[in-house]
Amino acid sequence: MKNIILILALFINACAFSEKNDIYIYDLTYTLGIDLKDAKQVNNTWDHCHVVSSLQGIVNRDQPRLYLRYINSQDTNVNIDDFWLDKYKNQWLCGRNITKISSLKKLVEKFRDSINGVVVYDPNVPATSNVASTVAGVKNLIAVRFDKSPKSAFNILTLELDLPVKVWLVNPDGGSKFTGGGLIPDTNRYSTGSAKCDAYLWMKANYIDKGLCDCTNAGYYIDYYWTKHPAAVIENHHTLTNHDYFISQKGFFFDLSPWADEPATDDPTQRPGTDRNVLEELLLSAYRQTEGKKMIHIGGFPPWAFKYTAHAGSRHGDVDSEWEYTAIISTYNGFQDADAIGYGAMANASFWQHFPLKDQYPQQWVTHEELRKRGYLTEDGKVDFQGRDFLIFYVGDYDCAAWVYQKTPAIWDDPNRGKIPLMWCVSPIIEKRAPMAMDYMRRTATPNDYFAASDNGAGYLNPSMLQYSQHHSNLRSLSNLPGGLTIWQEHCDKYYKKWGLTITGFVIDGFAGGMGKKELDCYEKFSPNGVVWQKGAISYLHNNLPVLRSDWDINDKDPIEAAKKVVKRVNKHPIPFHWFRNILQTPSWYVEVNENIKKINPQIKLLDAPTFFELYRIYLKNNPDAANGKYGYFESLW
Repeated sequence: MKNIILILALFINACAFSEKNDIYIYDLTYTLGIDLKDAKQVNNTWDHCHVVSSLQGIVNRDQPRLYLRYINSQDTNVNIDDFWLDKYKNQWLCGRNITKISSLKKLVEKFRDSINGVVVYDPNVPATSNVASTVAGVKNLIAVRFDKSPKSAFNILTLELDLPVKVWLVNPDGGSKFTGGGLIPDTNRYSTGSAKCDAYLWMKANYIDKGLCDCTNAGYYIDYYWTKHPAAVIENHHTLTNHDYFISQKGFFFDLSPWADEPATDDPTQRPGTDRNVLEELLLSAYRQTEGKKMIHIGGFPPWAFKYTAHAGSRHGDVDSEWEYTAIISTYNGFQDADAIGYGAMANASFWQHFPLKDQYPQQWVTHEELRKRGYLTEDGKVDFQGRDFLIFYVGDYDCAAWVYQKTPAIWDDPNRGKIPLMWCVSPIIEKRAPMAMDYMRRTATPNDYFAASDNGAGYLNPSMLQYSQHHSNLRSLSNLPGGLTIWQEHCDKYYKKWGLTITGFVIDGFAGGMGKKELDCYEKFSPNGVVWQKGAISYLHNNLPVLRSDWDINDKDPIEAAKKVVKRVNKHPIPFHWFRNILQTPSWYVEVNENIKKINPQIKLLDAPTFFELYRIYLKNNPDAANGKYGYFESLW
């Protein structure tokens, strides 16, 4: 009898373990293809995506259990989520049962034991939707909008499933908790005059200040305001499906204007700069929680098509808003994982975060002996130009997980990849949300595929805004916090070593000061084989670090026109080394551009990254004028 009981117990435990390791798939594509002029359909889309994403972040925190079908490719007929799952269901996920769940109600029922209830937010104060995502991660709650209409997500959760409301961000009768007047609820602060900003200050006081959030993680994603202009860009750009990872990490969320000289365009009655002030308060509180010893990973990007730019009535442009925001977060040791509009939507990062990476992904550098054998060095060790100009392309922009997640099928899997040398500039920080994509690229790379870091290292920030200086008001004075260059160097060093990176393919300085000695000293430690800067001399040698000035973006759809621009620019450039940036172009495009360049000027030679930067370093060592920046600030498109 005892043996029977023991066997039965083992069987029950085995079944329980098996069920715990099952994978459940929920298809959210029913929220796509809706009538964007129908407010009911738009709200239903928002509500379902938010409920599912907050649930996913919670249940995937410790292991991958819930997977979504949502992101459709804009380039092919591929569903992006299917693409990635198909890659690994017979490898990493081999042996795990995969079950589809057919309705929102059944999905929540399945994972009911993993959640504590719901947090309800206010449709009349859109910012409370982001506050709700913050609360959801900390307290294991599902975020849902207050809506008592029949069949609403709110009624499904609170009436049909009888989930308790643990946190109200709206009064239970539907009245607004945050009004923009009087004392901010549950704080000791008076109102900013903005209900939007009061909601974020409530979040700060009750979650960030109290150390309940993991302040090394944050999300800058559009709030419920999206429902007012859902057709501004592709319909998945509510980016709610991006929330899951940051909810799983107990990060905090915000959507605030970076501008100090005007009210936020979504809150025009506030005092100018109120959004900006609150943004800095949130970042300062996060900085204090990290004790200034860690970088802050911020997913998302200014929602320029909806808010804060000329598109929405601001006096500021799209790129200006990007650069202002970047400068601000940099002064608090924050960096972007820049899910920018276009391909900014992503799903399943909380699932993929568990993908097992190798300890290291090394890359080989070229030796001088190899360069001699290939005819690039003379016997006395100088560059053998033979009348040639040397060319490299910055293959980008891969500075965020969302763009890599979406574009891999159309770009990386292009059949012409490997025919010519390409420098793929991919941020190593992407390993946090799309590690499987990073691994896939490395496993399937050809000898002609070499990897460098994208802007501006292991994340996008302004290096000069990390430097505290009493003598340069354009550096750290926004926050007046101690310098963060050492923290940044340690942060980048870890990722560069893991991924075998020694080149930083581009540094965008934006509105910040250009890189100086301290910044270059910092970068030389983790990026010793090359840096391309935006502001500075065309050519420069910092100790043993070759530094090159960025040049034109070349993104003409027609490869012939692109080739003509490259050749025209090469003919005007004062040094024989040339860098051009290209955004989301396929290997087939590069092959055609290169063929057309050779037809116009066969003396322009496209090189692999190690050959290009090692020859450039040798050239600088043998040309003091070039090494010392004599050629100055040659005109560029920046």
